[in-house]
Amino acid sequence: MAECSIPVDLYNPGQVFACLGLLELSDQLVGNAQGAFDWSEPTRTCFRLIALEDESPVERVIAFLRNASVTARSPSKSELSAEPWSVTTLQMDVNREAFPFPAPDSPATLPVRLMCDDEYFDLIHWGEDVRSCGRDNVKFWAGAGGYPGAALAQDALALIKEMRGDITADPLNASARQSSSFRFDWRRDYVPMEIGFSLNAHSGDRFCAVGYPIVEMLAAVGLSFARPKRISKLEYHYGVVSSPGGKPLLDPIFLRAALGTAILPFCQRSFRMKLGWPGKENQARCITTVEDLCVS
Repeated sequence: MAECSIPVDLYNPGQVFACLGLLELSDQLVGNAQGAFDWSEPTRTCFRLIALEDESPVERVIAFLRNASVTARSPSKSELSAEPWSVTTLQMDVNREAFPFPAPDSPATLPVRLMCDDEYFDLIHWGEDVRSCGRDNVKFWAGAGGYPGAALAQDALALIKEMRGDITADPLNASARQSSSFRFDWRRDYVPMEIGFSLNAHSGDRFCAVGYPIVEMLAAVGLSFARPKRISKLEYHYGVVSSPGGKPLLDPIFLRAALGTAILPFCQRSFRMKLGWPGKENQARCITTVEDLCVS
């Protein structure tokens, strides 16, 4: 079994979600994955990860993302399809496979399958809601009737494919020019009223948004089985659990519970995440501030 660690900023919710995504993909692609955050060193916080094989689980996951394709899955391709955005859409056989949530009104929240050879991972969390399943979908991008999640995923994977050099040592800080995203990494986002202008009003290379597509993609994966605790539309709380150097790492179920701020018999930290409206109210949201709630 190979253990590895990567730097992480606990005050960046997208990076925390992405670490869970790294754990979830490692568990599915490699098997027996365990992980934990480690802030025992004052100058460096990291996410530690171990999986079944001798190959680094981080390298395994990054290789999967570099080679994966995106397919949208629809209950009725004639009514809901992401193909207008150049995303292959397959109609599910409802006699053999249940659609994972009530059929959406637009293709924006169609389920997405990331697939490489015979390995795949399904993204469905953005189609859920409290009324149908009791879980908040943590969907910060707008997309209703517009750009769908399948296209956002395809765009992020395209940027990851283009990244040069070894990005496995510090994948959460691998950046690229990114025109749209799931809005999980707040380093790319802003509220125009607060900075005094909007990038949409400027063309060319003078102003461009730099994003973190690996964070965006892994964060979407990380929210598959865990969600931060919703306080209101513009406030969430999330938590992390630690296993300092030398102590055993933890099964995914504990990190999932910690993200929702459940109290566990381990060293934990909780954070308050506040959001704002980058455009019209009740459409897209972006992360604005993060506060440390407690250290135990």
